[in-house]
Amino acid sequence: MQQKIPFSTYALIGTMLFGMYFGAGNLIFPIQLGQLAGTNFWPALIGFLVTAIGLPFLGIMAIGLSGSTGLRDLASRVHPIFGVGFATILYLTIGPFFAIPRTATVPFVVGFEPYIDPGQAGIWLGVFSFAFFAIVYFFSLHPAKVMDYIGKYLTPAFLVFLFLLIGISVIKPMGSFGEANGTYTNLAFITGFKEGYNTMDALASLAFGIVVINAIKGQGITSTKDIARATWKSGIFAMALMMMIYGLITYMGASSVLAIGTFENGGQIFSAVAKHYFGPFGAILLAIIIVLACLKTSIGLITACSEFFHDLLPKVSYQRFVLLLCIVSFTIANFGLNNIIQFAVPVLMFLYPLAIILILLTLISPLFGNKHSVYSASIAMTFLVSFFDGYSALVASLPNIDISLFNSVTSIYKDYLPLYDIGLGWILPAFIGAVMGYILPRAQIPVKKYQKEL
Repeated sequence: MQQKIPFSTYALIGTMLFGMYFGAGNLIFPIQLGQLAGTNFWPALIGFLVTAIGLPFLGIMAIGLSGSTGLRDLASRVHPIFGVGFATILYLTIGPFFAIPRTATVPFVVGFEPYIDPGQAGIWLGVFSFAFFAIVYFFSLHPAKVMDYIGKYLTPAFLVFLFLLIGISVIKPMGSFGEANGTYTNLAFITGFKEGYNTMDALASLAFGIVVINAIKGQGITSTKDIARATWKSGIFAMALMMMIYGLITYMGASSVLAIGTFENGGQIFSAVAKHYFGPFGAILLAIIIVLACLKTSIGLITACSEFFHDLLPKVSYQRFVLLLCIVSFTIANFGLNNIIQFAVPVLMFLYPLAIILILLTLISPLFGNKHSVYSASIAMTFLVSFFDGYSALVASLPNIDISLFNSVTSIYKDYLPLYDIGLGWILPAFIGAVMGYILPRAQIPVKKYQKEL
């Protein structure tokens, strides 16, 4: 008999999930997309929603419906070694190396740095990030209470201030949409699609699986079917809320050009919009929104990463990992936002295709009987392209890192691989790998049997 789960439970878990996802990056990327897309608002927004909403939802579904205990378990369908390696790299990426430090640097750069003497910015970044991670450390020490902290308190407070700003921009629009700029002129959908990578939410969906499942179990839901049902219903609640906010923020950006002009990044756009509507008080409002957005996301990331590494190395306590991750994140945050973004892009270009294929294969696994070789061959073929996508992005940031052999491979890809020039060259190889894996003799070994034999 299935357990009757009230809607309030789905709403609470969904609000927690939304709170962990929706950080400062989720604010600054769509508003900049709106300014750049202009009259091509709809195709750009739809492309953005595919990667910023669709993929994270599929990631949560993959964890919940597969019955996996987390990312490591899910990725082990490819191979146990891949499971450990991929999960570790992903958690480090959305954790202490990139995403968590960004949660401290973005609110400082957007909400405080404009009012500080440039010569003292480094000192004040250190002070701000120390206080920020001290708060994150305190709230992350007790993972069982994360749903209360994020779902009941931080997220509702964040939404109140955010809707205050969004609401007035809808009631009193700043102007009409401007002309599309750059690649948004002819490739609005694809550009929006790739812009969604920057949120890191598809990667985070795999990492947050542990937190979500534990939160569901904490509500007394224990059967596999009930956990799966609670996962997708809570996921729908969270993604619907995110979709609505993304649409409104993108609209705000698209309608803002005539009133405030254009800016280099979404943080500056948000600041100008807040000032346009609220004058000097706009800076205070924006600071509150950004700090709350980043604080709740950072707590969710620290919790998820600490639980993963504690599971990987059980001799080290969860609390010690919380402390270690906060220290590392604090250190990297003080290298500055530009350096963090510069090195994050190549890693995202490498990881995202692998994560997408892993999610899709998990969801359609009943079609190929969970055969191990389908996973391994498709991921291997995807890796052969995504590795060079990451390399190309790294060379674009650091031209001195230039390897002639790798340049030759990327040239071949550009000449012969469909969709490679728009960053989607991994799609055809992934499909070919899945077909090869299905027809190979080894494809007769199901994943579950393979794992038991190991």
